[in-house]
Amino acid sequence: MTPQLHLYLSRGLHAITKRPHLVVPAFADVSSSQTFYQTVSLPSNSHSQCQNQHAPFNFNLDLDDPALPQFLELLKKGLHLSGFQANRDLVCSAIWALREEWKPALRAFEWNPHDNDEKVCNLMIWVLGTHGKFSTAWCIVRDMHSSSLSTRQAMLIMIDRYAYANNSAKAIQTFNFMDKFRLTPDQEAFHALLTALCKYGNVEEAEEFMLVNKKLFPLEIESFNIILNGWCNITHDVYEAKRVWREMSKYCITPDATSYSHMISCFSKEGNLFDSLRLYDQMKKRGWTPGIEIYNSLVYVLTREHCLKEALKTIDKLKEQGLQPDSATFNSMIFPLCEAGKLAEARIMLNTMIEENISPTIETYHAFFKGTDYQGTLEFLSRMKGSGLGPNKDSFLIILSKFLKLKQPVNALKIWMEMKAYDLVPCCTHYRIMVEGLVTCRWFIKARDLYEEMISNGCAEDPKLNKLFQKEVLDSGEKGKQNVTKG
Repeated sequence: MTPQLHLYLSRGLHAITKRPHLVVPAFADVSSSQTFYQTVSLPSNSHSQCQNQHAPFNFNLDLDDPALPQFLELLKKGLHLSGFQANRDLVCSAIWALREEWKPALRAFEWNPHDNDEKVCNLMIWVLGTHGKFSTAWCIVRDMHSSSLSTRQAMLIMIDRYAYANNSAKAIQTFNFMDKFRLTPDQEAFHALLTALCKYGNVEEAEEFMLVNKKLFPLEIESFNIILNGWCNITHDVYEAKRVWREMSKYCITPDATSYSHMISCFSKEGNLFDSLRLYDQMKKRGWTPGIEIYNSLVYVLTREHCLKEALKTIDKLKEQGLQPDSATFNSMIFPLCEAGKLAEARIMLNTMIEENISPTIETYHAFFKGTDYQGTLEFLSRMKGSGLGPNKDSFLIILSKFLKLKQPVNALKIWMEMKAYDLVPCCTHYRIMVEGLVTCRWFIKARDLYEEMISNGCAEDPKLNKLFQKEVLDSGEKGKQNVTKG
């Protein structure tokens, strides 16, 4: 540790006890702390297959309605019984339960078309947009407008779904189209557009749109914070984040506590302890009191850079101030410890966490899955189930990917069978990971068996996997010719 870095560290730890706690304000829909601490990555294509575990836009849905199973069966079979009564709440629950099958979901929406209110319409628009059925979604928006239902939320959902589909041009066009439905594209809608674009990785387009429209929507701190969050916590591009930080100064925009939170989390993820502590010191000098997200970022980078004792001292100082460490605080130590293979220390942190009545999260267990062997994986699967947190489909995506990457197909197949014990049905992404991994491990027969099973279960053929199998056939043919020539 350099003398200058040691000075920042000493100042930072000493200053923790000198200021009262101020809650760092949140903004838009994206939580920087949630984004920051989801460091256990999944395969890049997993969200498209095992997606949407939580209802969007704070819809409250009852999936325990006793009439729901019968209703779902009718919808999947395409039957419409006039005697079956489906109220608004049941229709909403059915649409959500069928969110991965847009056609039967649309049948639910059309069950009692005259009773559909804004909530039903918005949920159906979200499902259709998720599946790229934007023409049908626009029909519902127009029907809402002609029926004098508010289309504001529907338009924001369309913007969000276009951004999800990586079609930033259509998202922006929808924003500009709001006045056609007698809606004002105000600053709230402007921030919603920027947030949607950034949330799905189109940060450059969001920043350009913000600057181009600075006369209509004057540049202010909240817009810049949305862009800063995109570079810091979505794309994790520290170079662009530093550029935007300088741009803020150019436009005379003074950073606030949220700005510092994003930048410190960005530096901490990069393992940049020096700049994390430098900005922490700077924000205090400018009168901003760090919130728990800042401290969690510092705990993370201290642990990652092998300063575990200082990280623990930081937590002690938080307690002295009356702040309470949360699950994210302990995850900030467990994640880097697991990544570094320091499982013994990570287990100690997990036990300490439980002793202090702080519940582990799904991400806590996922971190251990990345670093443990087969027996350890079974242990944490059991502990995860015992705590009522799963395991879920993402848990097995992480485990299967790990064993296949380590060229341990036997353990991967054991875990594949273990899924049944947890009443989980493999989705298409599970199959693709297994087939590709087994081919890489040269277990061609088992890979073909699983690929055929994948197709029979309704998954589409994968061009990438087809090429892998074709390559295997060609390679086998070349080896056979070589053996004949040698003979």
